[in-house]
Amino acid sequence: MEKVLKIDHEKCTGCRLCELVCAVKHDGISNPVRSRIRVIKWEAEGVYIPMSCQQCEDAPCVAACPGKALERNDAAGRVELDYDACIGCRACMQACPYDAIYLNEERGAVEKCHFCAHRVEVGLEPACAVVCPENAIISGDLHDP
Repeated sequence: MEKVLKIDHEKCTGCRLCELVCAVKHDGISNPVRSRIRVIKWEAEGVYIPMSCQQCEDAPCVAACPGKALERNDAAGRVELDYDACIGCRACMQACPYDAIYLNEERGAVEKCHFCAHRVEVGLEPACAVVCPENAIISGDLHDP
């Protein structure tokens, strides 16, 4: 089973709780800049779209990383980051078509969504999906419609 985040942009109200809980769960601070999910407002349509790493099967960020800090874990269905191998060059940020990677200047390495691996591996849902009051973000099996 390949777990993914399914986004229903028609349900998203733009409350940004997903951003807040992500930053708090990962960094212990309520700073949306440190979130691994971003709520984008599509002005033309007045639609909010939660965006995070799409865990691409053929991830351009992996190919762009000169330090081999990013790797696709097919068994887990996600792109994983080795913080110790990251040199902070930002090549992956430029390669990502979803703008889903950011530089954590304090750490000197990039950050990205890892689908709350620490939670999923013990049977819990990703924090952003749990906190979404409208159920606009749900986790599920990629192959289950």
